[in-house]
Amino acid sequence: MRIIPAIDIIEGKCVRLTRGDFSTQKIYNEDPLDVAKEIEDNGIKYIHMVDLDGARQKKIVNHRTLEKIASRTSLEIDFGGGIRSDTDIEIAFASGARQITAGSIAVSNQEMVLLWLTKYSNQRLILGADSKDRKISVNGWQNETEEDVLDFIQRYSSRGFTYAICTDVNRDGTLEGPATDLYRDILNEVKINLIASGGISSIRDIEEIKESGCEGVIIGKALYEGRLKLSELRDLC
Repeated sequence: MRIIPAIDIIEGKCVRLTRGDFSTQKIYNEDPLDVAKEIEDNGIKYIHMVDLDGARQKKIVNHRTLEKIASRTSLEIDFGGGIRSDTDIEIAFASGARQITAGSIAVSNQEMVLLWLTKYSNQRLILGADSKDRKISVNGWQNETEEDVLDFIQRYSSRGFTYAICTDVNRDGTLEGPATDLYRDILNEVKINLIASGGISSIRDIEEIKESGCEGVIIGKALYEGRLKLSELRDLC
C-alpha cells in the first residue's frame, strides 16, 4: 500500500483544515517546498497536493507552488483542486503533476472528464470522490450533492477509471480514525485502486486501511501535529 503525505496549499503556504472548513485554517509552513523536501529525505515517493484556493475559485491557482516542488524534488505528485477546464489540467501537467485528481468536475461535466481520460489515460487521472454522510461533496466541500459515493465510483469505474481517492469529509482533519467501513463497502462492490483519506492518526489506522484492501492512504494532519513521524511512515513504504 502506498503512503501518501498531503500538502494543502492556501496562498502558497502549507495549511490544514478541519472537515474542509476554511475558517479552521492553520498554517504549518510558509514554504511547502520545505515540507516536500523533508518527505523526500525520508524516502517517501508520493505526495497528494491540493490547491485549496483553486477549489474555492474553481480554477487552478497555486500552480507555481506545484512547479517549484516538482522541479526541485523527485516526488510523484498527485494534484487536485480547481481543475475545471482543459486549460487547468494542461497547466497542472505542464507544472509537473504526475497525476491529476478530478473531483467536482466529475460531478458537473462527465463528458469532459471522460475526454480527459481518453487523452491522458487512467494511469494519470484519478477520480476524486469526496463524501459527507456517503453523499458526494464538491467545490472544496462547500456544497453537497445527492449522489451516493459508491454509485459515483461505480459509474466512473465502468467507464475506465482505475484509481479513486475517497475522503470522508466528516473525518478529515479530525484525527478520529478513518472511514474503514466505507472503504470496505466500496471495494466489495467496485474493482478500483482505492486511496483512503481522512481521519488517520496512528499506525494502527494505517494498518486497518491496508487490511481493508486500499491501494494507498493519504496522511495529513497527523504528520503536522506530530501524531505520526515521517520516519515511521518510511518504514511502511
